[in-house]
Amino acid sequence: MRIAYLDCFSGISGDMFLGAVVDSGVAPELLAETVAALCVDAKLEVSRVNRSGISATKIEVIVSGEKDRPREARDLSAPEHLRHKHSHSSEGTKPHHAEPRGHAHSHAASRGLRQIREIIGRARISESVKQSALAMFDKLAWAEAKIHNLPVDEVHFHEVGAVDALVDIVGAAMSREALGVEQIVCSPLNVGGGTVVCAHGRFPVPAPATLELLKGAPVYSSGVDAELVTPTGAVIAHTLAARFDSFPEMLVEKTGYGAGTRDLPGHANVLRISVGEAMVDEGSQAAEQEITILESNLDDLNPQLFGYVMDRLLEAGALDVYATPVHMKKNRPGTMLTVLSNGERANQLAEIIFAETTTLGVRRRQERRQVLARTWKSVMTSFGALRVKVASLNGTVTGYAAEYEDCRRAAVEHRVPLKVVMQEALDQYLRSSREE
Repeated sequence: MRIAYLDCFSGISGDMFLGAVVDSGVAPELLAETVAALCVDAKLEVSRVNRSGISATKIEVIVSGEKDRPREARDLSAPEHLRHKHSHSSEGTKPHHAEPRGHAHSHAASRGLRQIREIIGRARISESVKQSALAMFDKLAWAEAKIHNLPVDEVHFHEVGAVDALVDIVGAAMSREALGVEQIVCSPLNVGGGTVVCAHGRFPVPAPATLELLKGAPVYSSGVDAELVTPTGAVIAHTLAARFDSFPEMLVEKTGYGAGTRDLPGHANVLRISVGEAMVDEGSQAAEQEITILESNLDDLNPQLFGYVMDRLLEAGALDVYATPVHMKKNRPGTMLTVLSNGERANQLAEIIFAETTTLGVRRRQERRQVLARTWKSVMTSFGALRVKVASLNGTVTGYAAEYEDCRRAAVEHRVPLKVVMQEALDQYLRSSREE
């Protein structure tokens, strides 16, 4: 199976992803044609730059004749949608213009999700690219809506919806296909540190919308005092990657480096992509993994706290959390809390159990589990782009399920029963599978 691996040791942003795929061999002309198909006033500038001794490709989006600037260099009196893009910024050298063809239209001061959908919907790009791009913008809108307590339709992308983000996201969806890989695997994400100025004030890194989009993804900070993961980068990684993992067993055929804008002292501010063949066909057998099981019996914990504890553990990277009724000493009814974890997260999760519950001890053991190969397929429905999780064994699909969070978000946005959204997602998946 042909795969690609994203090394996010310096985080990820939209322009870094585009730069990495171009550096690995995807023609910049393909990106330029995608930009032209959007019919927005934008073009790409491609250059070679050096980041702490690493030669990399830098992609810059030129909107209405102007380059994007680092966040802290911007005038905060400017329109809100221009204020929050990439902290990864710097000057390139010997730029090569990948000029888009077609008629350009100037962008509005801000765009809502409906306008974004219209732009993508009428673009002359493949349906699969449209579905993937729409899925990413749906997630961005949902994250912004949750942070600002707004209905999704009232979000106007002041932090992520400018033309450059539109170009980044649609370009990333196209690049995913142009790479010719069946699966993208992503490393844990280095989010950076310090603070950053958003449209609504100064916040710690990761910025609020970014952190919302990173739920369920393994993250860490290497101590670099800079924002390394942008909202656009977070949604690209979370949508296009089939899973987060360490470097897989693969025969590497080519690599590419995409440059962030800043040249950070002592830190190569690049995203690396490796493309090649997986040494083990991950769809041919159920893969074995070693996991850590954490358990604790609780008989005096306020039941109101249990849901909060579970949420904290899952947000911290637990593979699964569940409760089992047990009968304990002194004839007390109790609950056994069980947490499944990767080995490297076990200590952190145990600390959360001690901090958030009344337990005096946590049992720990190592076990092995078999897991089926899983991929996500984006389908277009009347409620927007939704993902379906597909499991396979020996190359044969063994099961599929509509992604709960995607469907829940659509059900709330459109005010329809969740079961209706989930059923349509499955119907569209089955229909598209028959057509393939």
